Amino acid sequence: MGVKIKKRGTKWYVYVNYHGKRKNRCVGTREAAEKVRREVEARLALGDTGFLTEHEKQLPTFGTYADGWLKDYARIECKTSTADGYEGVLEQYLRPRIGRKRLHEVKRDDIKALINDLVAKGLSRNTVRNALCVVRGIFNHAIEGGFVESNPAARLGRFTRTAKTAETKGVALTPEEAKSFLDASKEVCQDYHLLFLTALRAGLRRGELVALQWGDIQFGKDESDSNRFMIVQHNYVRREHTSTKSKRSRRVDLSRELRRALIELRDKRLLEAFLKGKNDISDDLVFRSPDGVIVDPDNLYHRIFLPVLAKAGIRKIRLHDLRHTFGSLLIQSGASIVYVKEQMGHSSIQVTVDIYGHLIPGANVSFVDKLDELPAQKAETTLHQSAPATHQPESGEEREIAELADLIGGGGRTRTYDLRIMRPSL
Repeated sequence: MGVKIKKRGTKWYVYVNYHGKRKNRCVGTREAAEKVRREVEARLALGDTGFLTEHEKQLPTFGTYADGWLKDYARIECKTSTADGYEGVLEQYLRPRIGRKRLHEVKRDDIKALINDLVAKGLSRNTVRNALCVVRGIFNHAIEGGFVESNPAARLGRFTRTAKTAETKGVALTPEEAKSFLDASKEVCQDYHLLFLTALRAGLRRGELVALQWGDIQFGKDESDSNRFMIVQHNYVRREHTSTKSKRSRRVDLSRELRRALIELRDKRLLEAFLKGKNDISDDLVFRSPDGVIVDPDNLYHRIFLPVLAKAGIRKIRLHDLRHTFGSLLIQSGASIVYVKEQMGHSSIQVTVDIYGHLIPGANVSFVDKLDELPAQKAETTLHQSAPATHQPESGEEREIAELADLIGGGGRTRTYDLRIMRPSL
């Protein structure tokens, strides 16, 4: 038996552990916690344990509490698309299995059984992890509210490793295919040619493309001015204007070709606005539908994008794959991993490395070529070592290089031979 008090944050809690039955309650101040502790110890000494199960009977079921969590937390703190995803996970995977159990009745074995069930159904690892993430988030919220003491879904991520890994969906066009695609877009629909050019030269997501505004673009003085870029800060997802996926804006540099095309369209729009008595277009959309409103990405894909692919003779791909093409061509042109990460707006450099690391020029074949040099190097080293000591000059400069090599790891060079591969964070 144990009755303890503990401070969490600015509040004090009373914890009771009696023959395996646990209970905790927030009581506010330390003085109040001490008073409650003495009262609980006195009741337990008299054999009164009814209050231990009294609170459990009042706990809501997982499904009921999840409804409140979705309404009071997810719908307020998260994007609509994210909250919709959580709701889908609840309805499809969680409610049928643990929805009717009260919060304190959901044990770690229940969550493990849930994971095994989802894995057995052949769901991808990301799907299983998403379901586990929702359960963990709900119980963390319940802990803060004082409903339960521990999270049964904590530290269970290792059990998702047996789930199948989803195949990489992203594909990229070759430089020749990208050119054919742009040429075909002029023939199919000239009005959207610049939108596709922006996708291939700036790597914007489709929602970011259609939500781009003129006030987001910095053209610079001329083409030689490196201060030419766009600030990506708007997004359009599920018919809702929102922030970018990472909730952070990013700077994307403008190529000379893209800058020229955008300036030409801007001047045209400025003239149209002037004739209507308007001098400022900074809040206007760069790409708009024939009706003057925001372009629907789904309509763009089916009515314009697919016909352009057919005209260019290119396999069916996603509109998002133009973004993958931007990243792939950028890194194949010699750009560093760090630069690609910033231009793409990835949440971490690990994401960039996982997707595009294999595309670094010579990243793989250069190591294989080094194997051909090993026999010759070994023979040269053997011959050099077998020579008389008098035939092995050692100048002051060579001694200095050898000493420096010892300090930095040997081999006559630093250990980090290719900074982009060995240390992608640099």
